[in-house]
Amino acid sequence: MADDEEVSFGTFGLRVEGGVGLVVFERPPVNAFRVSTYEELLAVTEHIEGREDIRAVVLAGGSGSRCWCGGADINDFAEMDEAKRKERYGFVNAVIPRFARLELPVVAAISGHAIGIGVLLAAVCDIRIAADTAQFATPEVNYGLIAGSSRLLNSLGVPEGLVRELAYTGRRAGAAELHEAGFIDHVVPRGRVLEESLSLARAIAVKDRRVLASRKRVFVEHENLAWFDAYLLAQRESSLLVGSDAARRGVDRFLKGSRSSGAG
Repeated sequence: MADDEEVSFGTFGLRVEGGVGLVVFERPPVNAFRVSTYEELLAVTEHIEGREDIRAVVLAGGSGSRCWCGGADINDFAEMDEAKRKERYGFVNAVIPRFARLELPVVAAISGHAIGIGVLLAAVCDIRIAADTAQFATPEVNYGLIAGSSRLLNSLGVPEGLVRELAYTGRRAGAAELHEAGFIDHVVPRGRVLEESLSLARAIAVKDRRVLASRKRVFVEHENLAWFDAYLLAQRESSLLVGSDAARRGVDRFLKGSRSSGAG
């Protein structure tokens, strides 16, 4: 497939340039998730995984929607019973963890609000760059439901008290507040979100794809391991890379640079 050629997966579009896959989510008016949206996210995830020319991903919201991800489509809940709710959870549980395990670094370019599932979607990305106007909320309590992302937010460093406050009240927290709490990595003006996200992704995309995939696998596994088990896992993965072309080139560059510096 040619570089810069756009591929459509329903509400998700993919364009690749310079090793960076830009995924744009566009489902006006607020980028809400229906069951079909999960199916489309799974399709784009599997497509990216199978492409050797993509080494980093940026997940952005389209300009035609008011939110980066406005949460679940409440229309789906109008006549939902327990069985249908469990069926919906089946889609969530099959797709979001699959996206989280995508063996490439993912930068969330959060130009608008992230609500409900949008918070979870942002959380499973590797790096989060948010607009200074973006707001985040888990408002499920307002609809007689509860959010399921609290433990994941804890693992990213968000204080338990803040997680519970947001879950109990359903209030919105601004990007600056969540940056201070450790959830958002960079806060920039809205007009610079995509530019900054692509710039960071390009800096990642110059690295070797096999190394990036290995590093991502280890990060994902680390979340479920004690610190020393995680350390040993990283050692095993690194040992598999040691004889690769990328490793040899990296060591050679370092040694040549050290000799040049020493000569000076």
